[in-house]
Amino acid sequence: QLQLVESGGGLVQPGGSLRLSCAASGFTLDDYAIGWFRQAPGKEREGVSCISSTEGNTWYADFVKGRFTISRDNAKNTVYLQMNSLNFEDTAVYYCAADYYCSLSMDSWGKGTLVTVSS
Repeated sequence: QLQLVESGGGLVQPGGSLRLSCAASGFTLDDYAIGWFRQAPGKEREGVSCISSTEGNTWYADFVKGRFTISRDNAKNTVYLQMNSLNFEDTAVYYCAADYYCSLSMDSWGKGTLVTVSS
């Protein structure tokens, strides 16, 4: 059974950094695209970043370009989201999701990890 577990969230000050992890089990990571999404209180879920299967092509939302980096470690079956220069607007629950292709409606989802940016 395909399973995704996010970790690495927490409380960070503005300007700080966090690295989120998305650990996959029940499937081979490099056969799937992995996306990161977030949902802030009172707002709709939005796509943050995605990395494609096989070739590892990446996509970033404009609001995180230059600050966030997505990467994958196939040996560890894990995808990472390095988040730098965090600001208050980055506060949200962050989810990872898997599907054959990157999209805004991917098939399998983790339960999320909370990121809070606060001074």
